Amino acid sequence: MGKHVTHWINGKSWSGRAERSGDIFNPATGAVTGTVDFASAADVAEAVASAKAAFPGWRDTSLAQRAKILFRFRELLVRDSPEIAALISAEHGKVLSDAAGEVARGLEVVEFACGIPHLLKGGFSENVSSKVDAYSIHQPLGVVAGITPFNFPAMVPMWMFPIAIACGNAFVLKPSEKDPSAALKIAELWAEAGLPEGVFTVVNGDKTAVDALLEHPDVKAVSFVGSTPIARYIYETSARHGKRVQALGGAKNHMLVLPDADLDLAADAAVNAGFGSAGERCMAVSVLVAVDPVGDELVAKIKDRVAGLVTGPGDDPASEMGPLVTRQHRDKVASYLTSSVEQGAALAVDGREGLPSGDGFWLRPTLIDGVTADMDCYRDEIFGPVLSVVRVGSFDEGMALIDANPYGNGTAIFTNDGGAARRFQNEVEVGMVGVNVPIPVPMAYYSFGGWKASLFGDSHAHGTEGVHFYTRTKAVTARWLDPSHGGVNLGFPTNG
Repeated sequence: MGKHVTHWINGKSWSGRAERSGDIFNPATGAVTGTVDFASAADVAEAVASAKAAFPGWRDTSLAQRAKILFRFRELLVRDSPEIAALISAEHGKVLSDAAGEVARGLEVVEFACGIPHLLKGGFSENVSSKVDAYSIHQPLGVVAGITPFNFPAMVPMWMFPIAIACGNAFVLKPSEKDPSAALKIAELWAEAGLPEGVFTVVNGDKTAVDALLEHPDVKAVSFVGSTPIARYIYETSARHGKRVQALGGAKNHMLVLPDADLDLAADAAVNAGFGSAGERCMAVSVLVAVDPVGDELVAKIKDRVAGLVTGPGDDPASEMGPLVTRQHRDKVASYLTSSVEQGAALAVDGREGLPSGDGFWLRPTLIDGVTADMDCYRDEIFGPVLSVVRVGSFDEGMALIDANPYGNGTAIFTNDGGAARRFQNEVEVGMVGVNVPIPVPMAYYSFGGWKASLFGDSHAHGTEGVHFYTRTKAVTARWLDPSHGGVNLGFPTNG
């Protein structure tokens, strides 16, 4: 029969009967390992009602008590991180070291949220008028929702819910139906940590569940991470229903390598950033921009490193890259290898060769050389272990290529020239920049988010922008009569 994954509503596993369900696969074998319930609109309404009922009590819970529960959750997350990593590897396919790293990065946001008493401090101004004080307070929104992708089933939700919950909101998570088990394990840890029933909710499903959240009048804000077309849909639909929206879209991350760069460092970075987690991450480097004359040497160094990279099941300690998440996705990614050759590029490394045996969703690292901006493999977000090499003649040509791309999520420059690096970080039209760092994901106390078609809305994830997104500011002007003067009014506020 395999495992059965259902929803988490009102502090416990859902006991209802689902009208529809989906299969859960082991990507390394292609076998079905379980099923996941798909929520109907009525199921989502039940979940939101539970969250709404829990909100007033959680909103009024002291900051000290909220922080205490967050610290307890943090300890439980550390304790069970190997189990969560194993769940991720079994359903997503990434190797255990990648899965453990994902949990560790999510843990950083939990630790940031543990400081919520400091983060929610408002401002105070005494005597803005005679005997009149003014101050601001940050209050939670109510029920908020997170819709998260398959590629980071633990980390991306943890960009959202620790801060949302710490701020006093009730959070409804709709994880990917492809790898839902990590979310249910996290829900169990919240319950063990003492979080009141209904404050953290999980509903599984597809577009039906998503649309029900986007349209529900009691959901006040929606956070999303996924492809650009869906991010645009989430943004437009949520905004039309009067919600605050934070929708992070797709990417086409470029890594610019200048002639003075350390090419061994650059080659290592390109392999790790291009093929880690099978390239199924929004910060993966997918375009290597080589400034003449380093292209040939750099491609040769990358080929040497790829030749020794071990592709295999995620639970095999020898594996350095696992399978892709589904057969359909693997086939779509592989189609770019064919189209790139048809459009004039060359396969320096063909990832369809030397595959592991069995029915898993395999594709090895692929290196496409001679790519130009008009090719499908350059224009589209492939989201797989495919690295395209574009040759350019100068720094300016390389930066112009990056700026012309419709995405603006992440980028990196490899150079030993401080002036070039400083100009690049200052001028490039991209939201996250690495200098000799290939994957410039900010620490939890900064905020994550791109520009252009990589972000819809004006708030990035986690950090102080996350706190602002999950709260609204109330300004208070107060005047108190002085009892030592018999309650006589001693001052009048100015009009304004």
